[in-house]
Amino acid sequence: MKTAYTAGVATPHDESHAPGSRTAPLRLAIIDGDSGFLQVVEKRVRARGWQQRILTGAVPVDELVSMRLGALVIDLAVLGAPGWAYLEQVCAALPALPVIVCTGPSTVAQRVRALRIGADDWLGKPCHPEELVARIEAIVRRGRLAAPPVERPIVEAGEISIKPDQFQAFVGSRSLDLTRREFELIRLLAGNAGQVLEREAIYQRVWGYAMAHGDRSVDVFVRKLRQKLERASPQWRYIHTHFGVGYRFAPEPADGAGAQDGSAGDALETSIPDVLPNDFASIG
Repeated sequence: MKTAYTAGVATPHDESHAPGSRTAPLRLAIIDGDSGFLQVVEKRVRARGWQQRILTGAVPVDELVSMRLGALVIDLAVLGAPGWAYLEQVCAALPALPVIVCTGPSTVAQRVRALRIGADDWLGKPCHPEELVARIEAIVRRGRLAAPPVERPIVEAGEISIKPDQFQAFVGSRSLDLTRREFELIRLLAGNAGQVLEREAIYQRVWGYAMAHGDRSVDVFVRKLRQKLERASPQWRYIHTHFGVGYRFAPEPADGAGAQDGSAGDALETSIPDVLPNDFASIG
């Protein structure tokens, strides 16, 4: 199964990228094979600053979990006969995930069946992409309004304060000016402080899907993040390299940093280009 991924870039003050909330952009996955329909939907998705992932077939539930989706659109016709079982499996395993069936002509019995299985909405094709987007917005908005507020504690590490509600990290009152991807990276590393996280695991958690062989995106973003941390807090070292494995977050005074974190590690990462093939570094 092939997948494609596109992302819109939201401005800091754009409220449309997350219906009903100023949070990270909505992550939308669409299981559909109609390239023309997907193109016009993508224009609406980009306009709202959402991220869209196109799937050409069913994916395992655990992979959907790793994508950290805000909504899923399924064309049952693409999945064929197993589509109903897959829809039921997804709805049962991920009851909090908004699921919209957007497919061809159907009967009342089929629409009722999907809603009883757990789908949140059914939209028949042909349909206007703006209506599909509006239905997604409505379902996501209702879910967020119904959900109790989540307490997101501030993480203190060395001189750094990581504030999840602001998607930013600070030294005192000064922001590190992290991109969204850099913030997700430091939040993951700091949330597993003292543990060595493998590159593949970091990529899966931050990018939302499996890392391709030879992809150096993790190394590039770690280097950028490390540079920002050390410029803002030069007396501390936060991210430590474990060659051939991954990275460990552990705030240590600069004069006590381990040998693995010295010039060799910095030189290796400095040699990695900022622009990578098939990488999403441009969306930060």
